[in-house]
Amino acid sequence: MPRRPDPFLEDQILNAAAELWRKGGDNALTMRAVAQAAHTTTPTIYRRFKNREEILRALLRRIQQDLLNVLQTCRSPEEASQRYVQFALSHPYEYELSFTHESAFSYVDHQGRSRPARSKRPEVKLMKAKLAEWLGGSANDYERLAVVFWALNHGTSMLLISKSARNDISSKLLRSCVAAVMVLVKNAHAFVTAR
Repeated sequence: MPRRPDPFLEDQILNAAAELWRKGGDNALTMRAVAQAAHTTTPTIYRRFKNREEILRALLRRIQQDLLNVLQTCRSPEEASQRYVQFALSHPYEYELSFTHESAFSYVDHQGRSRPARSKRPEVKLMKAKLAEWLGGSANDYERLAVVFWALNHGTSMLLISKSARNDISSKLLRSCVAAVMVLVKNAHAFVTAR
């Protein structure tokens, strides 16, 4: 009788890869190390993931989806801003991973040439829809405001994660970020994309 594939193995592999990333960063994430941490074999890893890049892509998709799930439940731009930064701070290694590796990935175009992957930030796309829900209009009206929202929250998150700001300023950064979002939303008409 043929062996049934383990439906949880892919999650087990990704959990092991995420833990390796947290502990040792980019250098710790080898196929052999992932296999050992996932309590499986290297050939088994290769049957699920073609290479290390594919594991990183899966980790990126997972962390982006987790962030989207958090933002989807928010009832206001202010809440979304707070929860975005709190999410980044509670997942600092994964959050950094999503920005250090995303632009390095490539894809093969229809003519067989390797091209850099340039996808829109999924959280920007979601925020366009959420802003339309909260403020009225269509999602496309809020392209620029959604980009500013992302830039403000991402910048705040990275400053706090990297500990670039002095301690006395760090405690005020999140409050300032949320206050800035409130000002932006009150002046949303200035950011509405012209048709």
